[in-house]
Amino acid sequence: MYKVLVFAGTTEGYEICRFLADHRVQTKGFVATEYGSKSLAESEFLTVQTGRLDAAAMEETFLQEKPEMVLDATHPYAAEVTVNIRTACENTQTAYYRVLREAGEHEDRAVYVDSVQAAADYLDQTQGNVLLTTGSKELVGFTGMKDYQNRLYARVLSLPNVMKACAELGFEGKHLIGMQGPFSRELNAAMLRQYDCRYLVTKDTGKAGGFQDKIDAALECDAVPVIIGRPLKEEGMSVRECKRFLTEHFSLAHRPHITLLGIGMGSQKLLTVQGKNSLDQADLLIGARRMVDSVKRPGQDVFVEYRSQEIRDYIDAHPEYDNIVIVLSGDVGFYSGARKLLEVLCQDREDNTEIEIQCGISSVVYFMSQIGLSWDDAKIVSAHGRGCNLISHICYTEKVFSILGTSDGVAVLAEKLVKYGMGDVLLYVGENLSYENEKIFAKPASELTEYKGDPLSVICAVNENAGTRLETHGIRDEEFIRGKAPMTKEEVRTVSLSKLRLTADSVCYDVGAGTGSLSIEMALRAHQGQVWAIEKKEDAVELIHRNKLKFAADNLEIVEGLAPEALKDLPTPTHAFIGGSSGNLKEIVKLLLEKNPQVRIVINCITLETVSEALETAKEFGFEENEIVQLSAARSKAIGRYHMMMGENPIYIITLQNPGK
Repeated sequence: MYKVLVFAGTTEGYEICRFLADHRVQTKGFVATEYGSKSLAESEFLTVQTGRLDAAAMEETFLQEKPEMVLDATHPYAAEVTVNIRTACENTQTAYYRVLREAGEHEDRAVYVDSVQAAADYLDQTQGNVLLTTGSKELVGFTGMKDYQNRLYARVLSLPNVMKACAELGFEGKHLIGMQGPFSRELNAAMLRQYDCRYLVTKDTGKAGGFQDKIDAALECDAVPVIIGRPLKEEGMSVRECKRFLTEHFSLAHRPHITLLGIGMGSQKLLTVQGKNSLDQADLLIGARRMVDSVKRPGQDVFVEYRSQEIRDYIDAHPEYDNIVIVLSGDVGFYSGARKLLEVLCQDREDNTEIEIQCGISSVVYFMSQIGLSWDDAKIVSAHGRGCNLISHICYTEKVFSILGTSDGVAVLAEKLVKYGMGDVLLYVGENLSYENEKIFAKPASELTEYKGDPLSVICAVNENAGTRLETHGIRDEEFIRGKAPMTKEEVRTVSLSKLRLTADSVCYDVGAGTGSLSIEMALRAHQGQVWAIEKKEDAVELIHRNKLKFAADNLEIVEGLAPEALKDLPTPTHAFIGGSSGNLKEIVKLLLEKNPQVRIVINCITLETVSEALETAKEFGFEENEIVQLSAARSKAIGRYHMMMGENPIYIITLQNPGK
C-alpha cells in the first residue's frame, strides 16, 4: 500500500516524488503523458502511473490504495483536474493537500489580462511581432487576430502530433518553433531579438515554470510582457513548505547536502565551473549580503547570515532544504570562516549530513597576478579583524601580502612606515578586486600617508632593503641609544630571554624597563605579539621611545608609571620580566598571577636584599618551577699590548612558574 499519492506532471510534482522516495516513503506518482513519465525514474519506493484519470477513476484508486494523503501538484492552469482530485478526496475521506507553484515577480511595465481571448483582443490593437509561449492548446484563441500568421511566433513542444495540430491552425515555417524547455533568460532574449518581437505572451506559471526568465528577457529586449492571470485563486503549500510538512508528518531524518563554496572576490566571472554547478542546483543559499547578492540565482531561497551558530540553527530548523550552499569570499582555506563553520556544523551530529568543501580563487592569487608578481616567495598575512604586526614583516621580508579591512588601513600603514624610516617601501594597493570599480595602483609609502580608500582592500609591500630577522638573542649594547638610565647588559639579556622562552605571539611585560634594551629584544622575538615596557622615570621613558623608533618595534607599547598600579589595565600577559620593582616585588607578582595564573616570570636581582625578597615571594606562592641562576660575566679591556678581564656585577636570574593552589 502507498502512503502518499502524488498527482505530478509538473516540476514541483517530480521533486516531491523524488523527495519522498529518497526518504523511503512508499509513493505513487500520477502523470498524464508519456513525456511526464520520462521525468520520473521508478524505484523501490516510487511507482509511476501514466494516463489521465477522471473523477470516478480517482475515487476508485483512492478507495483501493487507502493512502495517508493525496498531494495535488498539478499545473496551476489545470483547474478541472484540481477540482476532480479535491472532490474525489472529499468523497473518499482522504486527506488532500494542494502544492502550488510560487508566483513569479511581476513588473510594472507588464500588461495583465484575464484570459487568452483578452490577450488576443489587446494584441489586435497593437503593432509588432509577438512571441507566444502559452503552449499549443491556447493557439486557437489567437487565430481570430488580424494578420496573425505573419505577426505571431508560437513556441510549442516538439511532438509530432503537436506540430501537426499547430500547422492545421495556420502556424507554419519560422512562425512555428518546436522546442523543449527549460528556457533561460538568455535564450528567451535571443529568440525575441531573432524574430524582432515587441510583445511576449505568457501565463504566470511561477518560478519553476520559467516565468521570471521570460519577464526578465522581455524587459531586457524592450518587449512588453502580456501576462494571462491564473484561472483559480487557490491556497496551498509551496514545495518547500510541503517538504517541511512531510518531514514532520513522517518523522523523516534531515540529511541535507551542504557545500561550503569559495566564490573568489565576488564577481561571477571568477566562479569555478564546479562552483557554478553547485549554485545552479542549490535549494538554499546562505552567506553575507554582499556575497549572496553577487551569485544568487533567480527565484533561489536566500538566508543572509555569516555567524556559524546561527547558520547551523537555521539549517536544523528548515528540513525542507536538501541542497544547501554556504558561500564564502575568496578561497575556503585562505583566512576564511570555513574552519569555524565546519566545527559548528559537525558538532554533535549523528545523522548522515554530507558536507562538501569547494575551493575558490583567493585574493592573493588574483591580486598578485594582476600586478605581475609571484606570491610563492611572499609573506602572506591578514590584518583584517586580527592582530598583525605588518611593520615587523615588512622590516624583515622583501615582499609582504596582506588583507586590510578599513578605509584608512593603507594610510595607517604608510604613516608607520614613514615614522620608522621606511617611506621608500613600495605599496601595491588593490580595492574592490574583480568588481566593476576595481582599483589597483602602486606608490611609495611616503605618498600614501593621507590616503582614504575602500575597506575591501589588499596590499603588497615590496621592501628592497629588508633586513634579516634575528633568530637568536644578541643585539650589541652599543647599538642601543643610551643615557643615564640603567641598562641590562648583553650577556644578562641573552640568558634572561632564554629563560623567558618567548613565542612569536607572546604578550610580555618588561617591568622597570630602563633604556628598553630588553623590551626591544622581546618585541623583536615576539614579533606577532605585544610587549609592554613599564618605566617610572621620565628620562628613561624618552630613551625607550627613541629605541623603539630605531628598531621599528611597532608592537612595543610604553607605559610611564610605577608597578603594580601601572599594570592593572594592561592585557593579560603570558610572560613578564622584572628588572626593577621599587620594593613592590610581592605585589607585582600577586597581580601578575591574578591576571594569568600560568604567567612565566623572570626576575633579575642585583642586590642581596632583592634576592631575599624574591625568594620569600617564591616561597609564599609555592611555585613548582623555582630556578635561580647566578651569572658572573667579565669583558676584556685592552691595556697596552695586554688584555685584562673586567668583571661585571654578578646577577641573580630567578625563573618562576606554576604557583601552588
